[in-house]
Amino acid sequence: MTASDKAAQLVQIAAEAAGEKLADDIIAYDVSEQLVITDAFVLCSAGSDRQVRAIVDEIEKRMREDASTKPVRREGEREGRWVLLDFIDIIVHVQHEEDRLFYALERLWKDCPRIELPESVNTHAPQHPLGGGR
Repeated sequence: MTASDKAAQLVQIAAEAAGEKLADDIIAYDVSEQLVITDAFVLCSAGSDRQVRAIVDEIEKRMREDASTKPVRREGEREGRWVLLDFIDIIVHVQHEEDRLFYALERLWKDCPRIELPESVNTHAPQHPLGGGR
C-alpha cells in the first residue's frame, strides 16, 4: 500500500507552504504501510519559535485555500517548539531546530519511502545534520 493521491497532494501543499516561510530541510515520508492513522508525514524545522508559528500559520492557510481542509488536531502550539498538525491523510511536524535534532524523527522513519518534493521547497536551506535532506 502507498500513500493516497489525496495524501500526496496535501504533502505537496504543506511542503510548498513551509518552503515559502523558509522552513529548513523539508522532507516527507510515506508511512502508510507502518501506520493506520495516516498516510504520510511531513517534517520541517525552523530556527526560532516565531518562525515555527509562521510556518504553521502558512501551512494551515494554504491547506484551507488550496485543499479546503483544516487540521483535526493541533498540538504543541503553546510552546511553539514542535507543532503537530493532523490533517488525517497527512501529519505535519514543524519543529524548532534543537528539538528536531533531539527527537530525530528521521531515524524513526528512515525505512519508510521518501515522498519526492519539488526541488524548490529546499533551495534556500542547508542540509540537515541527520541526513534528512535531499
